[in-house]
Amino acid sequence: MYDQLPADLTFRPVEAATWPDFERLFQARGGPSYCWCMPYRATPEENRRLDRTTRKEGMRARVMAGVPVGILAYAGGEPVGWCSIGPRPTFARPNTSAVPGAARAVDALVWALTCFYVPRRLRGGGLASRLLRAALDYARTQGAAAVEAYPVDPDSPSYRFGGIRPMF
Repeated sequence: MYDQLPADLTFRPVEAATWPDFERLFQARGGPSYCWCMPYRATPEENRRLDRTTRKEGMRARVMAGVPVGILAYAGGEPVGWCSIGPRPTFARPNTSAVPGAARAVDALVWALTCFYVPRRLRGGGLASRLLRAALDYARTQGAAAVEAYPVDPDSPSYRFGGIRPMF
């Protein structure tokens, strides 16, 4: 489709109307259909039975219930990227702590940005940075007072799905 990033990108939240686009992006070759961006969202009950099918069902249920889950980037009407962002209480894992007695932030005004997906053919062209800006704009329009994220150093061997520090 595209070998380089088009200049005329648009961004839309994942909602019932855009679910088919989200589904198409995640199920495309190389897409993250193995996770459906559920690892941080899954409740303990959901975690006991997580596989591709139940992860997809869990995400779909959230989207159809109107839970903010993130935004899609579009080029020429086709979905070309994803950023997971939503109110912190909609994520199960960022609301837990390994430190006994640690305070848990559950303020709906704080949003968490947990993941990006950019197809391999579009990596290195700035799409993740554009998604980041659009995700922050989206969170702001939805009432977020703050956004937390979990980027890693550029030379990190893993967990790069949360973005790299220079982007932020």
